[in-house]
Amino acid sequence: MGPLEVPQLLTERFRCRSLKDGDEDALWDAFSDNETMRFWGRGAFTDRAEFRDYLFGTNWKGRTWIAEPLAGGEAVFRMVASAAEVQVSEIGYILAPRHQGQGIARECVTALITHLFRTEDVHRIFADTDPRNRPSNRLVESLGFTREAHLREAMKTHIGWCDTWLWGLLADEWPH
Repeated sequence: MGPLEVPQLLTERFRCRSLKDGDEDALWDAFSDNETMRFWGRGAFTDRAEFRDYLFGTNWKGRTWIAEPLAGGEAVFRMVASAAEVQVSEIGYILAPRHQGQGIARECVTALITHLFRTEDVHRIFADTDPRNRPSNRLVESLGFTREAHLREAMKTHIGWCDTWLWGLLADEWPH
């Protein structure tokens, strides 16, 4: 498999696949919402063309999976994995606000982690979260990640200087 190929991942309810035209419309609610984008590295998008360029951009060394319901319907979730080092991946994710509280992030991120560890032979996965992002921190902690560091005012974003929690998970800690 090439370094930027995006293999399809199936869960009980979702198909996680590569980007396709129209995903920018389905994910616009998430990426244009100030509250959803609060802990992202940049503020909410206000221009659809700029968002499309961002979503489909190739100027980073990561991969994007889009989750769409197996029962039909538009995309509801985006997750990414990028190679930080050999056998080390960073993950990130964002859920359309109207779909929160349904276990979608847990289901899809579980599939991604399992794929990275079991198929791609990744040794370590990490996530970088804002300590104030309670839902994201609950998710990674519940998936078995260990909070390894608290970096104070580690990055300046659209909301000012932000702390970062670094979470790590090793392949031999993953029970799935």
